Parts: sequence; C-alpha cells; structure tokens
Amino acid sequence: MPADLAVIGLGHLGLPLAQAATAAGIPTIGYDTDVHAIAELRAGRPPVDGSLTAAELRRMLSAGFRATTDPAELGRVRTAVICAPTPLGEDRALDLSAVGDAARALAGRLRPRAAVVLESTAYPGTTEEFLRPILEEGSGLRAGHDFHLAYSPSRLDPGNRAHGYAGIPKVIGGLTPACTEAVAAFYGRFTDRVVRARGPREAEAVKVLETNYRHVNIALANEMAVFCHDIGVDLWDVVRCAETKPFGFQAFRPGPGVGGHGVPIDPNYLSYTGRSLGYPLRMVELAQEVNGRMPRYVVQRCATLLNEHGKSARGARILLLGVTYKPDIGDQEGSPAHEIGSRLLGMGAQLSYHDPYVAQWQVMGRPVPRADALYEAAAEADLTLLLQHHRTYDLQGLAVKAQLLLDTRGATPAGAADRL
Repeated sequence: MPADLAVIGLGHLGLPLAQAATAAGIPTIGYDTDVHAIAELRAGRPPVDGSLTAAELRRMLSAGFRATTDPAELGRVRTAVICAPTPLGEDRALDLSAVGDAARALAGRLRPRAAVVLESTAYPGTTEEFLRPILEEGSGLRAGHDFHLAYSPSRLDPGNRAHGYAGIPKVIGGLTPACTEAVAAFYGRFTDRVVRARGPREAEAVKVLETNYRHVNIALANEMAVFCHDIGVDLWDVVRCAETKPFGFQAFRPGPGVGGHGVPIDPNYLSYTGRSLGYPLRMVELAQEVNGRMPRYVVQRCATLLNEHGKSARGARILLLGVTYKPDIGDQEGSPAHEIGSRLLGMGAQLSYHDPYVAQWQVMGRPVPRADALYEAAAEADLTLLLQHHRTYDLQGLAVKAQLLLDTRGATPAGAADRL
C-alpha cells in the first residue's frame, strides 16, 4: 500500500514521529538498515530503550505502519523525514555519516514535488551545504524547485508524559517560502502549532541554542553543588527557595553527570566542509568540562563517605540504583552510570545494581550482578548510590534499610541520606 510518509531512521527520533503520524491516520513506513531492529518491530517487540511500549507498537502496526529495510519503498512517499543519528565523534564534531547514508538511499528514488525534512541534530548550514547536494546529485532534481527541502529540529523529551508530540510546537525552516509552507502543511496534520523560521540555518541554530541552554544551566547547578557542599550549605534547600522567584529564574538541578541524546554542540567543529569559526563557544566548552567531571566527583564523594565510616572503597560493596540517563525509561544513552561504575571498579569496589528498566548491565565489558531483592541488597551493601530516581523507588524506606545512602538527585527526604 502506498504511504504518505517515510521515516528514515527508527531510533529515538524516528519512532515517536512514526507513532504520532500513524495515530493521526497518515499512512507511514519506517526505513532503517538495522535488520535486527526491523525484525523486532515487525514481530511486535518494542525497543529496549523504552521509547515505545508493546501496546503502542501493536496499535501502530494495526493502523498500517510498516517497518522495512527495502529502500525501494522510499520512492512511493510524498514526504520523507530523515531521523538518522548524529553522535559526537572523538573530535567532538557531529558524525553526519548516517544522514549522508539516508540521503543517498532516498535520492535515487525521490519523486518530483515530494518534501524532504531533516530532523537529526545538525550544525547551521547542514541542510543546504551537506544534505542538499547529495539529494540533488542522486535525484537529478533541484531543491526548492523540483522538491521541497526543510529542517525541523526534534524537540522530544523521552518519557515526558506532560508534553506529547502534538503539544510541542514544531519549528520549520524551509529552503524557500514554498518549502516552508509545504512542510508546515504536513506537520500541521498532527501537531497543534507550527513555528516558521526564516530558513534552514535559523531552524538548525534553534537546536544548537536549545541543547546548549540545557547543558550550560546544568553545569551551573553542578558547580553550585560542589561549592555548596564545600562550604556546608544545603544546595537542595537553596534551589527550593530560589525557584519561588516568579521571574528571572528557572530551576535546574545537579546530578552525577549529563546523559541523553542531546549532546552539547559547538559549531566550531564543522566536520562536513572544513569550515571553522576560528574560536570555540566558550560557554559550551566550559559546560562540557564541568558536566564531564561530575562522575569523578561522585566517586570521590563515595570514597570520602566510606572513609568517614571507617571503610575503604577497595573491597566495599556498592549498590548502584538507576543506571539509565532519565527516570522511568530504559534508555542508557550517555548515562554517567557507566563512568561511575568503571571508576568504582578501578578502585577495587564490588558492584551490584538495580534498575527496574534494565535487565542486564555491563561495565568495562563485565556483567554487573543485578540485585533482585532491593531492600536486602541495600541492607547488605556498604554504600547505596542513587544515580537515577525512578518513581518505583521508595527512597524513605531505602534510606532506613541502607547502611549508607548517597543521593545524587536530591530525591530523599531532608536528613535521610547524604546528598550531592
């Protein structure tokens, strides 16, 4: 059956888009080169990261959603949205190779008057200078003349039940005004509000600003956490009081590190054209430095706490609670738990973990024992370390059972545990 929409890349960006479009009655196919992932979706088994439940996937499939590895399917759609991953490489530049592969798979099958949208995280200029030439060369068509081209930053917050797909305004920057309107008409079928940017570069810069805003403010909260601990001030009470200010302040809270798919983006690292600003975005670099050292700080706090109670980190039994990057989902992308676990193992600690969303967990290629009896494990551990506050955790009860509890999320009642 012909489809109106092809979602290219069925990861944390693509699947929610496909789900929202299918629920709105838009015939949708999902294309990905991961044969195993496609087979799992076809069989009705959702991703382990929790981005989709089994019931949601069943509804999608029954509504006509199809997952495929056949690029020929891309030639039958009116709109194609590229949701390929763009992780940071070791050189801190966004890796656009998956976007390039997706564009090449689409280009030879691109129909005249079709619309192509990039939703992947990208530098300002990516749509015009990287994506456009691939599509035009492979299709023989001209962007803005023979087909529509636009950028629309993904703004999803996995696990956030308060803000569903339809309720999050969709920013769109088209290559031409006609491109913007064509893509706005498409997204208007299943989102409540469309926001028109001046062009693709402005829309791409929206993603840079939004992502870095989060990291810079978390970095400030993390620095305040270290500062307040050193001078004997309860940071969590400070935040509680500060957020009562009705203007000029938005509360951000510290933690053991920053995880997730929204990596801090410095446009100085432009990998696709060799261009450079010639200077870094200093706030972005500093935020990355501050947030990047939090796992090490948490491990130091663990060692100090154990030492204060006459114990050494070497040989200590340490229970990690919550190893995902966000509460109440199974996604471990960028979770600081891995670095913290690695550092604790390096100090000679004996690790175990508990997470209701993670059945198996490894650190440095070694499986970490899973604690099935949570309260018994907390009572036996020399130190329980809360890294992620899942709703299922009874922290007051755990604080009573645990010999020592270090809370990196400020989720325990005041005085019940040591807090970051």
